[in-house]
Amino acid sequence: MKQLTTITFLLFIFLGLNTNAIQAQQKVVVKGIVIDEFDNPIPFAAITLVGKTKGTSSTEDGGFSLFLTSAELEDTLSFSSLGFIPTKVKVKDYLAQKEQKIVLKESVMEMDEITILAPKHYVLSALKSLKENTLSEPHKLEMLFRRAGTEEGKSKFFVENYVAVRDRGPAYGTGIIQVLHSRKSADYRYWKREQWRHPIIGMHEVNPLRPISSQHKRNLKKFKWIVDGETSYDGEEVLILKGTNPKKKWDNIVLFIGIDSYKVYRIERGKSLYIYKKHQNGKLVISYYKNDWSFPKWNIPKELLGTPAETLRYQLEAFVYDVQTDKKKIKVRAYGADKDMGNLELPYDPVFWQNLSMPPDTKFYKQIKAGLESNFGVPLETQYKLVNK
Repeated sequence: MKQLTTITFLLFIFLGLNTNAIQAQQKVVVKGIVIDEFDNPIPFAAITLVGKTKGTSSTEDGGFSLFLTSAELEDTLSFSSLGFIPTKVKVKDYLAQKEQKIVLKESVMEMDEITILAPKHYVLSALKSLKENTLSEPHKLEMLFRRAGTEEGKSKFFVENYVAVRDRGPAYGTGIIQVLHSRKSADYRYWKREQWRHPIIGMHEVNPLRPISSQHKRNLKKFKWIVDGETSYDGEEVLILKGTNPKKKWDNIVLFIGIDSYKVYRIERGKSLYIYKKHQNGKLVISYYKNDWSFPKWNIPKELLGTPAETLRYQLEAFVYDVQTDKKKIKVRAYGADKDMGNLELPYDPVFWQNLSMPPDTKFYKQIKAGLESNFGVPLETQYKLVNK
């Protein structure tokens, strides 16, 4: 009888502990919009759970969404963006607000009192300090990577991958890539082009800071640099430097570099954009990426010339959700780097996608969704169920 009572008591404790654990892990949706003092949306603002690995970015429309747990209600959210004063707020206090919005105040810096050196000095110093200024020790990034394909300006194909990358930052080459989850719409493209690798490789190659040998590699030391503007980030004055390739006048790169730290907070190259944020250790890590490109005629199969295939265009974006530096948690198994992101052999997990903190629907995403659904009147969610296995 005593043994039975002991077992019952232990079972009661076990169930009680598990009930508490379940309650502590209840999902909390934190969403809203980041705006300035004039109600203008602030795109690509970095949103981070202070002291944790979780985070996201606001969309091009300023909206954001982040799934947390009830155990994180006492934690603090940090919001930061170039040109604005960072702000922090407790999760529970934000949820208690009448309006789900974050207002960032413009940062006004007195640049007149600062002696500006030659533009090239800041670029060379940024390159020299790259390992020191960025998260260069091995770490794991988890990101939502999206690609939309259009022809004749109409949505024809949409793919989403959830990707883990064992990286060492922009001071090093491409790390180990593992596509963990994938889903795609029906493919209505006239030209069902299959890429020989994942576009995340291109994301790394196009980044002018990465030491990768490819057609996109440029020697920034030989560019002609000018000061094209000024802003700030987290209390530091930032110069906007525009570089032009002396051999190709159309080849321009814009770097946002801190005057004191030489940190590169933002990169613009053609239609590609890289946004960096401060990690909890003060070093920079990628937060958001986007790109947009079409294909030259020589790249199109001859039999498809004169067809809608000539108008095929890809638009990409990536939201970084997690930055893990714990050596015990950064293991990544290579898969998907050598494949088109729309042709991966991964089982479709609808529960994963339902529980993923997806970015709020932007105007662009709504157009893509509406276009895909207008082809044959099939809802996008239905396409996911029918196409993915």
